[in-house]
Amino acid sequence: MGMTAVELGKAIKDGQVSVVEATQACLDSIEACEKDYNSFVTVDREGALAQAEEVQKKIDAGELNGPLAGVPIAIKDNMCQEGVQTSCSSKILSNFVPTYTAEAVVKLKEAGAVIVGHTNMDEFAMGSTTETSYFGETRNPWDTNRVPGGSSGGSAAAVAGEEVPCALGSDTGGSIRQPASFCGVTGIKPTYGTVSRYGLVAYASSLDQIGPVGKDVADCAALLEIIAGHDTKDSTSMKREDLDFSSSMTDKIVGMKFGVPKEYLSEGLNPEVKEAFMNTLKSLTE
Repeated sequence: MGMTAVELGKAIKDGQVSVVEATQACLDSIEACEKDYNSFVTVDREGALAQAEEVQKKIDAGELNGPLAGVPIAIKDNMCQEGVQTSCSSKILSNFVPTYTAEAVVKLKEAGAVIVGHTNMDEFAMGSTTETSYFGETRNPWDTNRVPGGSSGGSAAAVAGEEVPCALGSDTGGSIRQPASFCGVTGIKPTYGTVSRYGLVAYASSLDQIGPVGKDVADCAALLEIIAGHDTKDSTSMKREDLDFSSSMTDKIVGMKFGVPKEYLSEGLNPEVKEAFMNTLKSLTE
């Protein structure tokens, strides 16, 4: 499971590993790690393996050739998936099984991604540590005495802990970006309206966005290209043509300006965090 999502997708396409093998490896990793991390609320073992077999057939038939075809992925437990418990990590919805699927998840399945389960989160996404879940707190894979951030802490921890190569989270006021930072992975909150919110249990409809969590920027770009796009079922969905996010990774940053809020560097900032932040600024400056 050391590969990024894009690397795994290429290995599957080249026949070096089958979709079933990749999915089984993720399921085995989840089984081994969950007692320590508690990243998942629901693991759909049978459903994932069935998906894997169908996706492999389509890849072999030349029907699926995208960069993440066959790649296992987890989704935050506030995204509806038909026939699979979607609880928002709350006892209130602990027996809720949707009859429809969120548009972003539909797009993932159409692209050949294999959904292995739903990740833990702060209850109804209201939190920043993933400690308020009815199903127990999620722990940071780098140090299980620390929190993974939130509210998409389960998704970030699942990627950081090598349980899955990539995941979806949702971000209202930092709920993808902050846990990605805590867990040392990459997360993006897309521009509002870029990704359909249909099927996402809302925290604040005027702010919520579904977005990718991956090991690096390439993973996030590939994921975002799949889930982005206009959706008539979401009145806030935006029609935009510039959805080739991967190509922008080759752009140079010469001439760009980076704003640094000085308040972020004030008293109370952990010295290790400040050092890492300043090193990043140094790299950008150079």
